[in-house]
Formats: sequence, structure tokens, C-alpha cells
Amino acid sequence: MSGTHPEEQALIDGMLARDDEAFRQAIIHYQGSMLYLARSLVGEKLADEVVQEAWFSVLQAIDRFEGRAALKTWILRIVANEAKSRLRRENRMTSLESLLATDEGLESRFDDRGHWNQPLTDWHEDSPEGLLSGAQLESCLQMAIAALPDMQAATLTLKEHQGYSPADICNILELSESNVRVLLHRARTRLYQTIEHFQNTGECCT
Repeated sequence: MSGTHPEEQALIDGMLARDDEAFRQAIIHYQGSMLYLARSLVGEKLADEVVQEAWFSVLQAIDRFEGRAALKTWILRIVANEAKSRLRRENRMTSLESLLATDEGLESRFDDRGHWNQPLTDWHEDSPEGLLSGAQLESCLQMAIAALPDMQAATLTLKEHQGYSPADICNILELSESNVRVLLHRARTRLYQTIEHFQNTGECCT
């Protein structure tokens, strides 16, 4: 673990020693990201339970942590696995094949260079009406993200909200880099579709 940041290494050492303060600090550092990822996969109602199960797994597996990835990345991979296990148990796991299948209706919105065929129009938020529309659009986008298939939502969350690299996302979700690219493309396309519909109609379509 020679590449591990000293502060992270101290936290790992404390967790390995079963130090309560180290685990408390780990919760402070990682709980928010764990919940955000869990919500993207299993939804709001089950996220807390999945994260709790993930913490139990972290406690049981910390002795086997090898430092091949950052501690946070390793923990989020455990969250993702717990969430996927829950989805499989409840028969709610979306097959990867269906997520990677081409959606001709959405693909036709892009040109050969991958650019949006009908770019979104600019709108200004320098009026009360504009500010209201901005708040409504933000709420609409949150609903659209929640409505995405599980792995699309998780991939988008890790990339756009938490800033993970494609390589880290592959590690966390146990996907190939090409699959991550496709899932991100599908998720972003759905969000562009939502924005386009909102701008044209003022209504939220998820």
C-alpha cells in the first residue's frame, strides 16, 4: 500500500486494529457517498439498509484490503455489490444486455460525430420566471436520474456527482470500460431528452 495517502493509511491501520474512532471517521468520510450510490441503484427506501449491510461487509473484509484501489473506491465497490445482490434477490436487476442494446429512437438524436442533432436552446435565469424554471428543471432532472435503470444511474452518479474516472467506475461496478462508456452515453442521452422536453413544453417527462 505504498501509494496510499498517509491520512488514508492511518485510517486503514485504525480499522485493522478495530479502533472505534477509526470506524467513526470512516463513516464521516464515506457515508454520504455510499448512500448516494446506493440510492442510484436500489432507490431511496432501501438505500439505508444496503449501506448498513455494506458496513458490516467492510468490517468483515477490512483484513483483506490490499490497497490496489483507494479505500473509498473499495468501500463503494462493496456498496455496489450489496445493492446488486439486493436487486437480484428481489428480481429487479436490469440485465446488462438490455442496458447496452441500441435505442434507435435516442441514437437518431445524434449525428455521426456524436453531437446533439438539435442543440438545446439557451435560456436565461435573470428573471423570477427564469429562476423558477431553473428550480423546476433541477427537480425534473433529479426525478429523471431516479427513473434511470440501475446501472445507468449508478454510472452517471459516480462520474458526474462523485467525479470518478472511467477506470474507477469499472472497478466499483465491475464493468468493462466499453460498457461504462455505453452506460454513460445512454444515461446522458436520457437526461438530454428530459431537458429538451422541458424546454419545449415546460413539463417534466421522465
